[in-house]
Amino acid sequence: MRLIPLNIVVGKIMETAYIKTPIGGLEIKGDENGLASVHFLETEVEETSRNSEYLQATINQLLEYFEGTRTEFQLKLNPQGTDFQKRVWKKLEEIPCAKTVSYQEIANRLGDPKVIRAAASANGKNPISIIIPCHRVIGSDGSLTGYASGLHRKKWLLDHECPVKQQSLF
Repeated sequence: MRLIPLNIVVGKIMETAYIKTPIGGLEIKGDENGLASVHFLETEVEETSRNSEYLQATINQLLEYFEGTRTEFQLKLNPQGTDFQKRVWKKLEEIPCAKTVSYQEIANRLGDPKVIRAAASANGKNPISIIIPCHRVIGSDGSLTGYASGLHRKKWLLDHECPVKQQSLF
């Protein structure tokens, strides 16, 4: 019997944390290479109390965001996707808090107005909700279109970021 040597590469351990937010539970995954994902869950979550340093920084910044005291994130990100998806996600990171852009504007910023559908698809595959602000992308007519975590959450996030509303005079 002949033995074939196996090269075993021990992968990095991806850690997971959970937090509760005003619009549902969030699952946060990452490792020392950076934050890999943040996404909403449709079920109740039990918050994790002991987290690694890199996940705790994400949790702290997300909690500050939901408290209204943070508008920008300073985190090491490591989303997994195609080169094109990563280019789109980088463009999303450039959208300031309380501002919105259209899917067409994202395509234009990528240098090719014809990639609007591909850009919209990449936007929908964003693995790091809120921090890579795909919720700030709207239809050309100003409508709230497409959000993987539900339009009710997209509306809440946009309202949260721009709390000044026109008051009724009557």
